[in-house]
Amino acid sequence: MVLEQEKQEYTVESIQVLEGLEAVRRRPGMYIGSTDSRGLHHLVHEVVDNSVDEAMAGRCSEIQIILHKDKSVTVVDNGGGIPIEIHPKTGKSGLETVMTVLHAGGKFGGGGYKVASGLHGVGVSAVNALSAWLWVEVHRNGKRYRQEYERGVPTTPVTEIGETDKSGTVTRFLADKQIFETLDYNFDTLTQRFREMAYLTKGLKIIFQDERADREMAFYFEGGILSFVRHLNKNRQTLHPKVIYVERGVNGTSVEVALQYTDGYAESVFSFANNINTSDGGTHLTGFRSALTRTMNDYGRKLNVIKEDENNLTGDDVREGLTAIVSVKLSEPQFESQTKAKLGNGEVRNQVETIVVEGLRTYFDENPSDAKKIIEKCVTTARARKAAQMARETVIRKSALEGMTLPGKLADCSEKDAAKSELYLVEGDSAGGSAKQGRDRKFQAILPLRGKILNVEKAREDKMLGHEEIRAIITALGAGIGTHFNIDKLRYHRVIIMTDADVDGSHIRTLLLTFFFRHMEPLISGGHLYIAQPPLYRIQAGKEHHWIYSDKEKDEVLARYNGNNVSVQRYKGLGEMNPQQLWDTTMDPAQRTVLQVTVEDAVEADEIFDMLMGESVPPRKRFIQKYAKNVRNLDI
Repeated sequence: MVLEQEKQEYTVESIQVLEGLEAVRRRPGMYIGSTDSRGLHHLVHEVVDNSVDEAMAGRCSEIQIILHKDKSVTVVDNGGGIPIEIHPKTGKSGLETVMTVLHAGGKFGGGGYKVASGLHGVGVSAVNALSAWLWVEVHRNGKRYRQEYERGVPTTPVTEIGETDKSGTVTRFLADKQIFETLDYNFDTLTQRFREMAYLTKGLKIIFQDERADREMAFYFEGGILSFVRHLNKNRQTLHPKVIYVERGVNGTSVEVALQYTDGYAESVFSFANNINTSDGGTHLTGFRSALTRTMNDYGRKLNVIKEDENNLTGDDVREGLTAIVSVKLSEPQFESQTKAKLGNGEVRNQVETIVVEGLRTYFDENPSDAKKIIEKCVTTARARKAAQMARETVIRKSALEGMTLPGKLADCSEKDAAKSELYLVEGDSAGGSAKQGRDRKFQAILPLRGKILNVEKAREDKMLGHEEIRAIITALGAGIGTHFNIDKLRYHRVIIMTDADVDGSHIRTLLLTFFFRHMEPLISGGHLYIAQPPLYRIQAGKEHHWIYSDKEKDEVLARYNGNNVSVQRYKGLGEMNPQQLWDTTMDPAQRTVLQVTVEDAVEADEIFDMLMGESVPPRKRFIQKYAKNVRNLDI
């Protein structure tokens, strides 16, 4: 059936031109990603990034960020100050041009910045457009200038307001509540970003104040990324005391690398281009990895640690237990996406590889005992890898076969389209039984897990692959593991962790999250991993009943009934619910609540998993004591 509609002509008058910053307000997601909490924090990052660019240009040594009680934000730097002279093309002052015109700035070949993190020229003007109000004060050439704006539109001219002996820029803005879902900034989220910026910009001081809670943090790292590696390894047992540091410039590219080995098994390598975290790597990371593998093999042969009849070390062998930061700064970075997650400059690979090979050779020549320790660890890893390879091939081979070789306890679904299928990882046989009976067999598969799975943070791959429950998960998902993980072979596009709402359930959930983060990270970054949210209580009031998912919700419901003929049942285990109740509360897509697992900041996630699941107990206790009030269950 075709519904008749009024015919609309497509003429030149139909083409809408959004003037100035109107496009930003109409489609904010195109410029800052979203209008939720992430987008809100992005506003702060854009303004601070401009000040960091001043620091990278050698004009700024200190940045101050203040969160005010009225939910506005101030960013102050002692850089050169935005030029206020009239711009030849726009006919407006440099300040007004930068604040109100998209793609205007000093980062497009005009010589203002050799290196910059903001490259699209939409940053500060987009912030202006999405702010209820914003004002900028410029200290430049002995004078102070000010201009004010509302939703991106100037409400005053650029006005000289006095004299000064300083230079720099002060920006204060209030995000527009017409645009954003929330105006509540997260102190810890911003702190993590500012700490990272200070590490990556050696000698820059960043002061962060939160007037809402009277808190202040200051960051200054003379050692730069060398200090960054020390920070990442503060709770780990290092293999050699000195952090290996390499720094050199070549053909306009600045290359900085810091690395240190630990006695652990996790690889913690993070790459940056112009201070942007390139979470998907790129040519700089490829060059670093090639240099590392090549140098380890050369020295392993030279020291006779790798025997004549042994194969060369692989990339996996030389990166086990490695913590490293790879940072490059270049004038014309090419990113493979708008999110800047992957660097694409072809020349950078050879530049990084050459510099790192030379730096490592120099360090090994000067520190032969460290070189021997590192290479012996790599060789031990290689020998363990051969044992793990046999186990892995067995697991992967089994997972590739059909039906009968899937784990015996897996209750599979009938749907063959992975995009429509989901797998519940359920704690315990009792809950697994209820889930099998309550599920929709067409698209929901159930894999019961017996007991706590292995803590992979403390185990090498061969031991991990010998663990029955982990093998069952790998086989059920069918996509392999580690560097052999192939997301295209994933048998279920939603993997849902469903554990009890008690301490044991919380611990099992953390163990599973650690396993997926360390060995199946694409499952998380691809948006396939979820956590089920079973109810905490059932409130019966006369003939009515309510499933309750938080203590706050319980208090609200009890207040409505005021205690008349009300009973409250606390659910600690999934097994306490019958199959129908489990379906109604936790498995029915029309009614359930599931949380999607995402990793906003890989550096922070790496630190947290190391802290929660690693060998060092004191930092774990401190972490739990700090966040105890914010979580439902704890396990030390």
